Amino acid sequence: MKRPCFKIEREFAQPLAGVDEAGCAPLAGPVVAAAVVLDRDHFPRGIDDSKKLDLASREAIFGRLQKVARIGVGIASVEEIDSINIFWARMLAMQRAVEALGFEPAFVLVDGNRLPGWERTDAKAIVAGDTKCRSIAAASIVAKVTRDRIMLDHSRTYPGYGWETNRGYPTPHHCRALIELGCTPLHRRSFNLVRERLAMGRQHEMELASPLGHTTTG
Repeated sequence: MKRPCFKIEREFAQPLAGVDEAGCAPLAGPVVAAAVVLDRDHFPRGIDDSKKLDLASREAIFGRLQKVARIGVGIASVEEIDSINIFWARMLAMQRAVEALGFEPAFVLVDGNRLPGWERTDAKAIVAGDTKCRSIAAASIVAKVTRDRIMLDHSRTYPGYGWETNRGYPTPHHCRALIELGCTPLHRRSFNLVRERLAMGRQHEMELASPLGHTTTG
């Protein structure tokens, strides 16, 4: 199977940063982006789109990247997601990730079809970039592992939602927990599915408060 490579990246100035994010679809938690600058002569083997790698492979490559790559991580909070919507929160996280590198890369390649709202011309959006460009794929791994670890930590504070395994995505377990346990401060209230499950939860509480067979007489 063909993996991401440096073919596209060689067209642009160096040092080049690849940028990707993780966590747009979940019902809870922040969106996390990463910017990664690889040394083309010294990088971990096996870099691929994070969605194609299992947990152990992602963790192993992440650990090696920390030793040989320049990495910046940017986070947009749940409050920001609810305030400016998930699309612009994603853009904000990616912009912060590049800023977090601590230096100005000569060029930036971003996964997707839109660039963040920064004032720079030395950047390009690459559709499905995490499957084509090695630096973007590396960023996808860093973003995914970082966010997964954040949600694992939050699962200890808010047990019952299954975040230790579903990472905040709308699994059946998570959706049932929203109805039964309600909303945490980390749930994205701007998401329709969260609002719908909260409404179902309120209905569930009303049904529990009204025992079957109860009647009133005048």
